[in-house]
Amino acid sequence: MSLSPTVPTEVADRVWVARHAWFDVNVTYVAGDRGLVVVDTHASTRMGREVVETARSLGAGEVVAVVATHAHHDHVLGTAAVREAYGEVPVHAHESCVELAAWAADRPAYVGEEAEPGEVDASPVVLPDHPFSSTSVLDLGDRVLELVHPGRGHTSGDLVVRVADADVLLAGDLVEESAPPAYGPDSFPMEWPLALDVCLQLCTDRTVVVPGHGAPVDRAFVRDQRADIGVVAETIRDLAGRGVPVDEALATGEWPWDPRHLETAVRRGYEQLPQQVRKLHEELGEWEGSVRVDGASLLAARIVRRIVGFPEPTETLPVHV
Repeated sequence: MSLSPTVPTEVADRVWVARHAWFDVNVTYVAGDRGLVVVDTHASTRMGREVVETARSLGAGEVVAVVATHAHHDHVLGTAAVREAYGEVPVHAHESCVELAAWAADRPAYVGEEAEPGEVDASPVVLPDHPFSSTSVLDLGDRVLELVHPGRGHTSGDLVVRVADADVLLAGDLVEESAPPAYGPDSFPMEWPLALDVCLQLCTDRTVVVPGHGAPVDRAFVRDQRADIGVVAETIRDLAGRGVPVDEALATGEWPWDPRHLETAVRRGYEQLPQQVRKLHEELGEWEGSVRVDGASLLAARIVRRIVGFPEPTETLPVHV
């Protein structure tokens, strides 16, 4: 991993993005008359000090706030260094991120990837002190930053930052450019498409969208990624509706990405199906897996499938003459 400082790029008026090699993660700086807002602070206290040096190099004022797009270590563990440099600046995040457990759960040791061994686990968590539920606004004097929770997707606490006057959307890990979207153990595969629908409504055809990882993209990229994420959700729904066991789903379905990348997505998706739907597809599987001597039972199962929107099985209904 390179130790060279990352040079930020101005992607719009007074909006700079520093794309760091470690985790290929983005840190964004937004300036206004009242100072700088830092969106995400990287993965360790050491990297947070680099974030501070970058902020100072911009000559756009002092850091007046930090925004965390979600509670994952590679986006938040530099915050302590920002407070070392600028005092108790407010830390804004969605309200689901205020519990220590949410932040501590995503702190694996990266042996061999750290410039300083153990630096991730040694970096303190700074809990957000300005949580919000749906929307919030940061006033920088000559511009405002809109913080929006579009719904659950990559995590329960995803937020996006809209800089309307510059036509920029900072999307966090709801959008990824350099790799497929990351379905972790705290993701919500069945709701993620809906969160991206909200993001698309916040974009124009000229919007610069800054993903959590990788190069800035446009609305068309987000639309295409939303389509693929929607395919994942609907495939999970279809497989569950047909009674395919979760352990067989990856091999049975047709997926937009390598199935090995989607193991957690499928497991989480099955878990997040409504309880009555999960119970129903289990019962339907029992019905249709039994000896097919009673055409009425199979017909009843198919009628229920039509009512709840499940696809028809491929077997032919037995006919009694």
